[in-house]
Order: sequence, then structure tokens, then C-alpha cells
Amino acid sequence: MPDSEPLSHTKWDGKYHVVFSPTYRRKALSHALRRHLGAVFRALAEPKACRIEEGHWMADHVHRLLSMPPKDSVAHVVGFIKGKAAIHMARTCMGRRKNSPGHHCWARGYDVSTVGRDEATIREYIRTQEAEDRRLDHMALW
Repeated sequence: MPDSEPLSHTKWDGKYHVVFSPTYRRKALSHALRRHLGAVFRALAEPKACRIEEGHWMADHVHRLLSMPPKDSVAHVVGFIKGKAAIHMARTCMGRRKNSPGHHCWARGYDVSTVGRDEATIREYIRTQEAEDRRLDHMALW
């Protein structure tokens, strides 16, 4: 395994394609917010020993290719990133100083699939997702 990462007694290559969206799939992710949150997501992945290999923000959902060690569960890491990003957004974008119950930024669920040996295909899919989405929307108009 040439791309494997070392832990103390294991070598691993765990990559996951994760997709999640804002609450009610609102088109709430503006261009300025997307640029800002990209760096926030990368910083939040570091304490969990994860890396965001590839990513793309759409107005109503987020694609991420996460590389994470087998010691943490996918649910734990995605929940951590979504939760801390929601707190950051509430404090910086909405001007709230405290955590506010009742305000939910992200939808509860997410979609995750293992990448395996199809990493190049998944990377290409994430990069071209926005153009493909526009093409399908244009076809629906006819």
C-alpha cells in the first residue's frame, strides 16, 4: 500500500466521500461563506488527525473527501466537524456570543461512502459536481 499512513501498530488508507447539507437543504452557503468555511473545516479536521483531501461547496450541499485514521468512527468525526462549524458560523456570521439551542445549521443526516481504489473517480466527481448539477437543471427546463 504505497499511500498508507502509519499509526503505532497499523498502516491505514481510509478515505470517505461525505456529503451533507444545511437544514431543509436551504441554499444558504454564499460564495464568501464557502471560502471562509473551507479553511475552518480544514482546521477542524486537524485535531481528529483527519485531512480534507478534496472538497467542493455548493449552495445547498457540501462534498468532502476525508482521509481519517481507523481509530475514530466516521460518525464521530463528521459530527464533530459539523457541530464546531455550526458554532463558528453562529458566532462569526450571526454575531451570537453563546451557543443558542434551537438553531440548527446543518441537517441531521449525511451521506458517506468508502472510496477504496476509485479515489481518482471520486475526486473528479467532486470537482465537476457543480457543472453537472447546472447541466441537469438546464435539461429539466425543457
